[in-house]
Amino acid sequence: MTVADVALLATRSEGKLRELRPLFANAGIDLITLDEAGVIETEAEDALEVFESFEENALAKARYFHELTGRPAFADDSGIAVEFLGGAPGVRSKRWSGRTDLVGQALDDENNRLLLGRLSGATNRRAQYVCAAAFVDGAHSLVERGVVSGRIIDEPRGANGFGYDPFFFSDELGCTFGEATRADKETVSHRGRAFRALLGAIRAGARASKKAH
Repeated sequence: MTVADVALLATRSEGKLRELRPLFANAGIDLITLDEAGVIETEAEDALEVFESFEENALAKARYFHELTGRPAFADDSGIAVEFLGGAPGVRSKRWSGRTDLVGQALDDENNRLLLGRLSGATNRRAQYVCAAAFVDGAHSLVERGVVSGRIIDEPRGANGFGYDPFFFSDELGCTFGEATRADKETVSHRGRAFRALLGAIRAGARASKKAH
């Protein structure tokens, strides 16, 4: 199993693109974005994330964009799971506030406002960032999970990252993801771990295929 052609990174998130481009470059994989591939955003994309697991959502996106473009496709689904909230917002992290009229930072602000409101007075602030990274090339479908643990703080720290990052204090880094540099965040982040595991599985599959022949 190889990524012989230029692969599609199927995300509209500028934050994810910033994080993942260096990781793929280091792996020697050429990427093209949805915009670069000329894939116009449609309402059909909003209907892809309807499943109750990160893995199912990630695979649904990778399959959709592979079939649409004919390219090997990488996609992910990620979010934050808060213990006090029973694992919410989970797979609904991006859409948690219900503000379909907002995008980018404005949407992040509304999601974070809701998160802090739900945690008001809570002593248990434990949380995990979770990511499922998927690859589909027609012949193969793979998905891997990455997790990072931490806690939610009351005041945002740092201007880096996106989403819930300024409020997520990483146990391993000793700072929020908003304070961490891109390189430091990549070493422990849920997304970095998921995609490194996925690329490792692809390489392992390629080695096994060569041995079989």
